[in-house]
Amino acid sequence: MNPPPDSPPAATQHAARSALSDADLLTSHIGGDPHAFSEIVRRHRDRMWAVALRTLGDPDEAADAVQDAFVSAYRKADSFRGEAAVTTWLHRIVVNACLDRMRRKSIRPVADDELVEAAERDTPMPDQTGDRDVSMEVTAALKLLPADQRAALVLVDMMGYSVEDAAQVLGVPTGTVKSRCARGRAKLAPILSHLRNRSDLTRVSSAKGAQLRDG
Repeated sequence: MNPPPDSPPAATQHAARSALSDADLLTSHIGGDPHAFSEIVRRHRDRMWAVALRTLGDPDEAADAVQDAFVSAYRKADSFRGEAAVTTWLHRIVVNACLDRMRRKSIRPVADDELVEAAERDTPMPDQTGDRDVSMEVTAALKLLPADQRAALVLVDMMGYSVEDAAQVLGVPTGTVKSRCARGRAKLAPILSHLRNRSDLTRVSSAKGAQLRDG
């Protein structure tokens, strides 16, 4: 009797998985491949982490939300119907995990008059604000918004997704995303008015979004 053929080397198996699409990996995971979902996590964890961090504004909370989301995606992979991209499906799970954590903690959105009061505080600002400082201030300001407006602005303004893609992630009409973004921007305007160099703010958001979209 001839011996059974050797299994393909691990490196070969990894290369084969790397060549598969996200949808094919998910199908392999559902079919019992114990390593397929790990490849999905490897591909998308940085983007999911960025969404969670921008939405929650807290690294520990973001890490927990991403972990919850991937566990949920692992267990509910057979619910994926292919009506949207796997990345959209994952984004939706991550955003929902973030919103769930915000609701459980009863995070109270700041009222408009409080936003104005914060903007009017006499806080000395440096003449030149670096990319990191701007990014940190924008993240802090986002934490003052209601959850739905924050999630919409994170996807559209910070991550650079189109309104249509954000609507798919959030599971709402495009008009709702536009409305939430408009209301959120109006509330952020007085908070971020001290950032005189608007090109810096745009550059931070656009560069970050392009980097995360392109991997």
